[in-house]
Amino acid sequence: MPRSMRRPRHRVPVSLRRLVPPPAEAVCACGDWGAVGGSLGVRLPADYRALVETYGRGDFCDHLCLHTPFGDARRRPYLLYRDPGGLLVWGTTIDADRLCWETSGDPRHWPIVLWSHDGAYETFGAGAAGFVERWVGGSLGSRLLGSPEPGLAPWFTTARRRLHRCLILSEGPLPHTERLRALRAALAPTTDRSSWRAADGRSGQDHFATADTDWQLTYDMSEPHQIRVAYPPEDAARAEDELMAAARLMRCEVVALTDAGGMPAATWYASTAEDLEPA
Repeated sequence: MPRSMRRPRHRVPVSLRRLVPPPAEAVCACGDWGAVGGSLGVRLPADYRALVETYGRGDFCDHLCLHTPFGDARRRPYLLYRDPGGLLVWGTTIDADRLCWETSGDPRHWPIVLWSHDGAYETFGAGAAGFVERWVGGSLGSRLLGSPEPGLAPWFTTARRRLHRCLILSEGPLPHTERLRALRAALAPTTDRSSWRAADGRSGQDHFATADTDWQLTYDMSEPHQIRVAYPPEDAARAEDELMAAARLMRCEVVALTDAGGMPAATWYASTAEDLEPA
Protein backbone atom coordinates (compact mmCIF):
# COMPACT_ATOMS: atom_id res chain seq x y z
CA MET A 1 0.00 0.00 0.00
CA PRO A 2 1.41 3.44 -0.87
CA ARG A 3 2.65 5.40 2.11
CA SER A 4 0.10 8.18 1.41
CA MET A 5 -2.75 5.66 1.80
CA ARG A 6 -1.63 4.30 5.16
CA ARG A 7 -3.10 5.34 8.47
CA PRO A 8 -1.23 8.26 10.07
CA ARG A 9 1.23 7.45 12.84
CA HIS A 10 -0.91 9.35 15.36
CA ARG A 11 -4.25 7.89 16.42
CA VAL A 12 -7.47 9.51 17.53
CA PRO A 13 -7.36 9.56 21.33
CA VAL A 14 -9.01 6.58 22.97
CA SER A 15 -10.92 9.04 25.16
CA LEU A 16 -12.62 10.53 22.07
CA ARG A 17 -13.46 7.10 20.66
CA ARG A 18 -15.09 6.23 23.97
CA LEU A 19 -17.06 9.48 24.03
CA VAL A 20 -18.18 9.16 20.40
CA PRO A 21 -18.08 5.64 18.92
CA PRO A 22 -16.83 5.81 15.31
CA PRO A 23 -19.07 4.56 12.49
CA ALA A 24 -18.69 0.99 11.28
CA GLU A 25 -17.75 2.38 7.86
CA ALA A 26 -16.29 5.86 7.50
CA VAL A 27 -17.32 7.80 4.37
CA CYS A 28 -14.85 9.84 2.27
CA ALA A 29 -12.13 8.86 4.73
CA CYS A 30 -9.28 7.48 2.61
CA GLY A 31 -7.15 8.77 -0.21
CA ASP A 32 -3.80 10.22 -1.18
CA TRP A 33 -2.76 12.55 1.64
CA GLY A 34 0.37 13.54 -0.27
CA ALA A 35 -1.73 14.81 -3.17
CA VAL A 36 -3.96 16.69 -0.73
CA GLY A 37 -0.98 18.44 0.82
CA GLY A 38 0.36 19.27 -2.63
CA SER A 39 -2.90 20.85 -3.75
CA LEU A 40 -3.24 22.93 -0.58
CA GLY A 41 0.44 23.79 -0.31
CA VAL A 42 0.68 22.52 3.28
CA ARG A 43 0.90 19.16 5.05
CA LEU A 44 -2.25 18.66 7.12
CA PRO A 45 -1.82 17.83 10.82
CA ALA A 46 -1.55 14.15 11.75
CA ASP A 47 -4.33 14.33 14.35
CA TYR A 48 -6.72 15.63 11.67
CA ARG A 49 -5.71 12.82 9.31
CA ALA A 50 -6.45 10.32 12.07
CA LEU A 51 -9.78 12.04 12.79
CA VAL A 52 -10.79 11.77 9.13
CA GLU A 53 -9.75 8.12 8.79
CA THR A 54 -11.61 7.20 12.00
CA TYR A 55 -14.88 9.08 11.48
CA GLY A 56 -14.94 10.21 7.85
CA ARG A 57 -17.30 12.88 6.59
CA GLY A 58 -20.23 13.64 8.87
CA ASP A 59 -21.52 15.54 11.88
CA PHE A 60 -20.81 15.37 15.59
CA CYS A 61 -24.09 15.71 17.50
CA ASP A 62 -25.76 17.04 14.32
CA HIS A 63 -23.95 20.33 14.88
CA LEU A 64 -20.22 20.18 14.16
CA CYS A 65 -19.50 19.11 10.58
CA LEU A 66 -16.17 17.43 9.84
CA HIS A 67 -14.87 18.16 6.33
CA THR A 68 -12.61 15.65 4.58
CA PRO A 69 -10.34 16.13 1.55
CA PHE A 70 -11.76 13.09 -0.25
CA GLY A 71 -14.95 12.69 -2.28
CA ASP A 72 -16.66 15.66 -3.89
CA ALA A 73 -15.44 19.20 -3.35
CA ARG A 74 -18.36 20.53 -1.30
CA ARG A 75 -16.90 19.49 2.05
CA ARG A 76 -13.16 19.69 1.58
CA PRO A 77 -10.76 21.86 3.59
CA TYR A 78 -10.34 25.20 1.87
CA LEU A 79 -8.36 28.39 2.36
CA LEU A 80 -10.38 31.20 3.87
CA TYR A 81 -7.51 33.69 3.75
CA ARG A 82 -4.35 33.16 1.68
CA ASP A 83 -2.08 35.58 3.51
CA PRO A 84 0.93 34.11 5.35
CA GLY A 85 -0.47 32.40 8.41
CA GLY A 86 -3.92 32.45 6.78
CA LEU A 87 -6.93 30.40 7.81
CA LEU A 88 -7.60 26.91 6.44
CA VAL A 89 -11.14 25.61 7.06
CA TRP A 90 -11.45 21.97 8.25
CA GLY A 91 -15.04 22.03 9.49
CA THR A 92 -18.21 24.05 9.87
CA THR A 93 -21.20 24.15 12.18
CA ILE A 94 -24.90 23.98 11.49
CA ASP A 95 -24.98 27.74 12.17
CA ALA A 96 -22.46 28.41 9.34
CA ASP A 97 -19.54 29.07 11.70
CA ARG A 98 -16.17 27.95 10.31
CA LEU A 99 -13.58 25.85 12.13
CA CYS A 100 -10.10 26.74 10.91
CA TRP A 101 -6.41 26.32 11.48
CA GLU A 102 -4.18 29.37 11.65
CA THR A 103 -1.47 28.02 9.35
CA SER A 104 1.62 29.51 10.99
CA GLY A 105 4.71 27.34 11.49
CA ASP A 106 4.65 23.63 12.25
CA PRO A 107 1.25 22.02 11.45
CA ARG A 108 1.47 20.13 14.75
CA HIS A 109 1.09 23.45 16.55
CA TRP A 110 -1.48 25.23 14.40
CA PRO A 111 -4.03 27.00 16.64
CA ILE A 112 -7.74 26.36 16.06
CA VAL A 113 -9.76 29.44 15.13
CA LEU A 114 -13.55 29.46 15.42
CA TRP A 115 -14.75 32.10 12.93
CA SER A 116 -18.39 32.91 13.61
CA HIS A 117 -20.91 33.58 10.83
CA ASP A 118 -21.23 37.14 12.17
CA GLY A 119 -17.48 37.83 12.03
CA ALA A 120 -16.55 37.21 15.67
CA TYR A 121 -13.79 34.72 16.40
CA GLU A 122 -12.08 32.74 19.15
CA THR A 123 -8.71 30.99 19.22
CA PHE A 124 -8.03 27.67 20.93
CA GLY A 125 -5.05 25.39 21.45
CA ALA A 126 -3.71 23.21 18.66
CA GLY A 127 -5.42 20.09 17.39
CA ALA A 128 -8.68 19.43 15.57
CA ALA A 129 -9.17 16.10 17.38
CA GLY A 130 -8.64 17.74 20.77
CA PHE A 131 -11.04 20.54 19.85
CA VAL A 132 -13.74 18.01 18.93
CA GLU A 133 -13.15 16.00 22.10
CA ARG A 134 -13.40 19.06 24.34
CA TRP A 135 -16.57 20.21 22.57
CA VAL A 136 -18.44 16.89 22.70
CA GLY A 137 -17.26 16.44 26.28
CA GLY A 138 -18.64 19.84 27.30
CA SER A 139 -15.31 21.34 28.39
CA LEU A 140 -14.46 23.63 25.47
CA GLY A 141 -15.52 26.85 27.15
CA SER A 142 -16.53 28.77 24.02
CA ARG A 143 -18.66 31.91 24.07
CA LEU A 144 -19.52 31.49 20.36
CA LEU A 145 -20.13 27.77 19.95
CA GLY A 146 -23.13 26.23 21.68
CA SER A 147 -22.63 23.09 23.77
CA PRO A 148 -24.11 19.66 23.00
CA GLU A 149 -27.46 19.04 24.61
CA PRO A 150 -26.90 17.94 28.22
CA GLY A 151 -27.99 14.47 29.22
CA LEU A 152 -27.47 12.94 25.77
CA ALA A 153 -24.59 10.65 24.88
CA PRO A 154 -22.58 12.29 22.05
CA TRP A 155 -22.95 10.74 18.60
CA PHE A 156 -21.58 10.92 15.07
CA THR A 157 -23.81 10.87 11.99
CA THR A 158 -22.11 9.69 8.81
CA ALA A 159 -22.69 11.90 5.78
CA ARG A 160 -24.48 9.77 3.22
CA ARG A 161 -27.33 10.12 0.78
CA ARG A 162 -30.66 9.64 2.49
CA LEU A 163 -34.21 9.50 1.23
CA HIS A 164 -36.79 11.49 3.19
CA ARG A 165 -40.36 10.38 3.75
CA CYS A 166 -43.08 11.69 6.03
CA LEU A 167 -46.03 9.65 7.27
CA ILE A 168 -49.03 11.84 8.09
CA LEU A 169 -50.99 10.01 10.79
CA SER A 170 -54.48 10.02 12.24
CA GLU A 171 -54.55 10.65 15.99
CA GLY A 172 -55.68 7.17 17.07
CA PRO A 173 -56.93 6.17 20.54
CA LEU A 174 -53.60 5.98 22.42
CA PRO A 175 -52.01 8.89 24.31
CA HIS A 176 -48.81 10.35 22.92
CA THR A 177 -46.46 8.64 25.38
CA GLU A 178 -47.81 5.21 24.43
CA ARG A 179 -47.64 5.99 20.71
CA LEU A 180 -44.02 7.09 21.05
CA ARG A 181 -43.17 4.00 23.06
CA ALA A 182 -44.75 1.77 20.43
CA LEU A 183 -42.90 3.57 17.61
CA ARG A 184 -39.50 3.19 19.24
CA ALA A 185 -40.17 -0.41 20.24
CA ALA A 186 -41.03 -1.24 16.61
CA LEU A 187 -37.73 0.24 15.42
CA ALA A 188 -35.54 -0.86 18.35
CA PRO A 189 -32.77 -0.50 19.16
CA THR A 190 -32.87 3.30 19.01
CA THR A 191 -30.78 6.10 20.49
CA ASP A 192 -31.92 9.53 21.72
CA ARG A 193 -31.08 12.65 19.81
CA SER A 194 -33.18 15.43 21.37
CA SER A 195 -36.74 16.46 22.14
CA TRP A 196 -38.79 19.53 22.99
CA ARG A 197 -42.27 20.38 24.23
CA ALA A 198 -44.31 23.56 23.93
CA ALA A 199 -45.20 25.30 27.17
CA ASP A 200 -48.79 24.10 26.93
CA GLY A 201 -47.67 20.50 26.34
CA ARG A 202 -49.84 20.15 23.24
CA SER A 203 -47.08 20.09 20.65
CA GLY A 204 -43.50 18.93 20.49
CA GLN A 205 -41.00 16.72 18.75
CA ASP A 206 -38.91 13.68 19.60
CA HIS A 207 -35.73 13.05 17.62
CA PHE A 208 -34.02 9.66 17.64
CA ALA A 209 -32.05 7.30 15.42
CA THR A 210 -32.00 3.58 14.80
CA ALA A 211 -28.82 2.02 16.12
CA ASP A 212 -28.48 -0.73 13.52
CA THR A 213 -29.78 0.85 10.30
CA ASP A 214 -28.71 4.51 10.67
CA TRP A 215 -32.16 5.98 10.07
CA GLN A 216 -32.85 9.48 11.41
CA LEU A 217 -36.38 10.04 12.78
CA THR A 218 -38.54 12.85 14.10
CA TYR A 219 -41.94 12.21 15.67
CA ASP A 220 -44.21 15.27 15.76
CA MET A 221 -46.95 15.21 18.39
CA SER A 222 -49.45 17.29 16.45
CA GLU A 223 -50.10 19.96 13.84
CA PRO A 224 -49.55 17.73 11.95
CA HIS A 225 -49.25 14.40 13.71
CA GLN A 226 -46.48 12.75 11.69
CA ILE A 227 -43.33 10.63 11.56
CA ARG A 228 -40.43 11.94 9.50
CA VAL A 229 -37.69 9.50 8.53
CA ALA A 230 -34.44 9.75 6.54
CA TYR A 231 -32.88 6.48 5.42
CA PRO A 232 -30.34 5.24 2.87
CA PRO A 233 -32.15 4.59 -0.44
CA GLU A 234 -31.18 0.92 -0.40
CA ASP A 235 -33.27 0.54 2.78
CA ALA A 236 -36.50 1.72 1.11
CA ALA A 237 -38.32 -1.62 1.22
CA ARG A 238 -37.35 -2.27 4.83
CA ALA A 239 -38.27 1.29 5.85
CA GLU A 240 -41.70 0.91 4.29
CA ASP A 241 -42.35 -2.42 6.04
CA GLU A 242 -41.12 -1.30 9.46
CA LEU A 243 -42.71 2.17 9.50
CA MET A 244 -46.09 0.89 8.32
CA ALA A 245 -45.93 -1.85 10.98
CA ALA A 246 -45.00 0.79 13.58
CA ALA A 247 -48.04 2.90 12.65
CA ARG A 248 -50.27 -0.12 13.17
CA LEU A 249 -48.74 -0.72 16.62
CA MET A 250 -49.40 2.95 17.40
CA ARG A 251 -53.02 2.28 16.34
CA CYS A 252 -52.88 5.13 13.85
CA GLU A 253 -53.90 5.33 10.21
CA VAL A 254 -51.38 6.54 7.62
CA VAL A 255 -53.43 9.14 5.79
CA ALA A 256 -50.67 10.40 3.46
CA LEU A 257 -47.05 9.83 2.46
CA THR A 258 -45.00 12.86 1.42
CA ASP A 259 -41.42 13.79 0.58
CA ALA A 260 -39.27 16.24 2.54
CA GLY A 261 -40.94 19.19 0.79
CA GLY A 262 -44.44 18.07 1.71
CA MET A 263 -45.30 16.89 -1.81
CA PRO A 264 -47.20 13.59 -2.19
CA ALA A 265 -44.85 10.62 -2.61
CA ALA A 266 -46.12 7.63 -4.56
CA THR A 267 -43.51 5.20 -3.25
CA TRP A 268 -40.75 4.83 -0.65
CA TYR A 269 -38.14 4.84 -3.42
CA ALA A 270 -36.37 7.86 -4.91
CA SER A 271 -38.08 9.19 -8.03
CA THR A 272 -35.37 11.75 -8.96
CA ALA A 273 -31.85 12.62 -7.84
CA GLU A 274 -33.29 15.69 -6.12
CA ASP A 275 -35.34 13.38 -3.89
CA LEU A 276 -32.14 12.44 -2.06
CA GLU A 277 -30.42 14.51 0.60
CA PRO A 278 -26.82 14.98 -0.60
CA ALA A 279 -24.00 13.40 1.34
